[in-house]
Amino acid sequence: MDAEHPICPICQRPIPPDARQSLHHLVPKLKGGKGGPVVLVHQICHNEIHATLSEAELAREFNTPEALRAHPRLAKFIAWVRKRPPTFHSKTPKKMRGRK
Repeated sequence: MDAEHPICPICQRPIPPDARQSLHHLVPKLKGGKGGPVVLVHQICHNEIHATLSEAELAREFNTPEALRAHPRLAKFIAWVRKRPPTFHSKTPKKMRGRK
């Protein structure tokens, strides 16, 4: 991989300076994560996380990059986005969470 750029912990592609990027709170701020650990991710990966999971799900079960990568919808997204260049960005479909 590209040693001169940080690596997105979600898709594991480099994050060059011109890529859309943001910080993701591993525990959402609204669920007690203010001041907690954050990771630098591609904006498209961040959008997909929040379109897939609720704040409660993120706080309870999906509060590590490993857990996020293991989620079925996110795993499918990651397989797709890894084929794109590191600066790729597109609109993310609206929230697709299935309610039980």
